[in-house]
Amino acid sequence: MAPAITLAAETQLSAANTGFMLICSALVMLMTPALAFFYGGMVRVKSTLNMLMMSFISLGIVTVLWVLYGFSLAFGTDSGSIIGWNSDWVGLSNIGLTELWDGYTIPVFVFLVFQMMFAVLTPALISGALADRVKFTAWALFVALWVTVVYFPVAHWVWGAGGWAFELGVIDFAGGTAVHINAGAAALGVILVIGKRVGFKKDPMRPHSLPLVMLGAGLLWFGWFGFNAGSWLGNDDGVGALMFVNTQVATGAAMLAWLAYEKIRHGAFTTLGAASGAVAGLVAITPAGGAVSPLGAIAVGAIAGVLCAMAVGLKYKFGYDDSLDVVGVHLVGGIAGSLLVGFFASGKGQSDVQGLFYGGGLDQFWKQCAGVFAVLAYSLVVSAVLAFALDKTIGMRVPEDDEVTGIDQAEHAETAYDFSGAGGGAARTAAPAATAAAQAQSKKVDA
Repeated sequence: MAPAITLAAETQLSAANTGFMLICSALVMLMTPALAFFYGGMVRVKSTLNMLMMSFISLGIVTVLWVLYGFSLAFGTDSGSIIGWNSDWVGLSNIGLTELWDGYTIPVFVFLVFQMMFAVLTPALISGALADRVKFTAWALFVALWVTVVYFPVAHWVWGAGGWAFELGVIDFAGGTAVHINAGAAALGVILVIGKRVGFKKDPMRPHSLPLVMLGAGLLWFGWFGFNAGSWLGNDDGVGALMFVNTQVATGAAMLAWLAYEKIRHGAFTTLGAASGAVAGLVAITPAGGAVSPLGAIAVGAIAGVLCAMAVGLKYKFGYDDSLDVVGVHLVGGIAGSLLVGFFASGKGQSDVQGLFYGGGLDQFWKQCAGVFAVLAYSLVVSAVLAFALDKTIGMRVPEDDEVTGIDQAEHAETAYDFSGAGGGAARTAAPAATAAAQAQSKKVDA
């Protein structure tokens, strides 16, 4: 995220930057439905709609909370380096239409809607770890509580003027800590509370639609250009363009690295591996892309691709049921990308900070560690507490019978696919004719 700065008094609204940021906001909004497709294809048929809805509901809940108080908590006047607040922003009723954001050339409304889309996407990422087994009402309440006590404060730490991580100098261009580590740690905290799916490590739980997974991954990749390049807020200094290039470069490198790893390890190049590798690269470059060169982006992507490919198997070793590898991809990828800033920062991008490989020593690495592990610990613990409280009050999990027969029907009274008419009209009309012919033949034989 572009640093909070104050420009000269003559700074004026830029139509070009405003339009660019509105387009980027729309691209980030697209990422939540794209995530729904990505996750929806990875679950079994009986859970498809529930998986889609767990992402989609965030568009409603978080949007409303962001207007009511979320923007104020995340980006309002700092209080103790922990949280923000600005009563004039509650309900967004006291913001001028042409009021500029903190000295930039875009309106406050443009900045707040761009950040709104980040807030919407982050809890949706968590949902992939909880597939097949969570009550929809409990999930909706969890989203509302989680963004209030976890996401909004963490966003202030990392991006808000006065936030402790911001003031420390932690580099997080577009959300490695605030979005991906935050969501990945939350996913781990919740699944440790609610437990495994029925049949985990026993029943086959393969993706039901790999084409849907690839569609979701492709749309995520597309939307991520707005997510990353837009985070420089339209500044005309080339850093946004660098981030755009590095987003593409790191994603391609991560996909290749993941595929190479699984070919060596498992003997095949899989479509699921290609999609997961791409997402791992997108996650890893998100915090680092404004600080590294394109060659550094290749290194960040390749390292993250291998690390995430290795990490997805840990759930079987340690026995936690991370259904769709949120921990393995988002937590591990976010940690990798954030810490690698301390090694690959070139000093020629968003700041003059140099990493270890560019002569800067380990100073930035330790700052990155502080941001990474503080967010990880806070999100993990608070998310587990929220899940525990909900589980002990309204219950987090659906009944076992509903989980086995299908959460789509139990929670939404719908199914993703209607197979009752499979074969079409010709097949239905041919069947009686075939039956009649068989009956006639039977009579001849009897005679």
